[in-house]
Amino acid sequence: MKTELITLHEDRKVTLTAYLQEVGGEFGGIEKRPAVLILPGGGYSMCSDREADPVAFPYLKAGYQAFILRYSVGADSVWPNPLNDYEEAMAMIREKSEEWHVITDRIAVIGFSAGGHLAGCAATMSVNRPNAAILGYPVIDGECVRVYEKTAPDVPSAVDEKTCPCFVFATRTDSLVPISNTVHLLNALTEHEIAFESHIYSNGPHGFTTCDSSVQNLQMTCSRVPHWVEDSIEWLKDVMGDFGNGSVTAPRFGAKLNGNRDEYLNIDCTMGYLMSRPEAMAVIGPVMAAGQQNTDGQSQGPAMGYDPEMIQMMMAPMKLRDILGFANLPEETVEQINAQLNAIENK
Repeated sequence: MKTELITLHEDRKVTLTAYLQEVGGEFGGIEKRPAVLILPGGGYSMCSDREADPVAFPYLKAGYQAFILRYSVGADSVWPNPLNDYEEAMAMIREKSEEWHVITDRIAVIGFSAGGHLAGCAATMSVNRPNAAILGYPVIDGECVRVYEKTAPDVPSAVDEKTCPCFVFATRTDSLVPISNTVHLLNALTEHEIAFESHIYSNGPHGFTTCDSSVQNLQMTCSRVPHWVEDSIEWLKDVMGDFGNGSVTAPRFGAKLNGNRDEYLNIDCTMGYLMSRPEAMAVIGPVMAAGQQNTDGQSQGPAMGYDPEMIQMMMAPMKLRDILGFANLPEETVEQINAQLNAIENK
């Protein structure tokens, strides 16, 4: 493994530390690796060492290239200096992807506390957005974060359809950052139908980092808190893919909960959303009413039935894909329906 320390802004002491693992050779033909960019916390007054290298090591073990950004803090943390530092770091990682053996669309940002705020801003308002975000006990609400940096923006209000999937964890007993910060972020992600996973543990202090005894006194911390590390690595495999066959596999799950915000309609849209579009119902209405018929005119599996009131009550939150699956329609029929919907612009 190689280590590089790059000074981005000497006057503000902004640095990027790169931990770079080898590829090829003994590593099963792997030519490039996914990466994590770590943003330590510290109330915008410092960058905590406890949320830097100790966090990088588990992801290195999991096969990621790891980077640590020590961004502008103290008198230099006036906005948008920290976000500009992130932009520069992420742009550099992607620009040097060949040299550093990084997959440019498989880069996650990991932030803690104030670094979680910066990671949240990266996910919602940056030019160089990450492909996934892991936020630990983040300071998210504008009123809360402005206690530490009065010029810093609110994150939940910035969540949009371009926000990447998020993994968010915190403890109910955090006495420094109210759990409402996490709840407000989750509400915003839900409203915009952004995929996320969240763990709110029952007991634990603020700033528990990896929750290992080498970095944190574990008194008053429930035994499940350390699980966030392994859970987040497994989650990254879901949303960014895993190593396999000398490459990285496709993600198991999409960045969105459904297709409601895609450019064109599709069978991953919810039934409730499609019912609001007459042109969509012109495609699926006859199928819903009659079911699939075979060449003898007999039902090929159960007819779906078309009771709009029942669908609105029971099926509105379901994806059309799932409803069609329950009806046992042939795959070619499902593909045909999807192709017809794909011809309808979603606007």
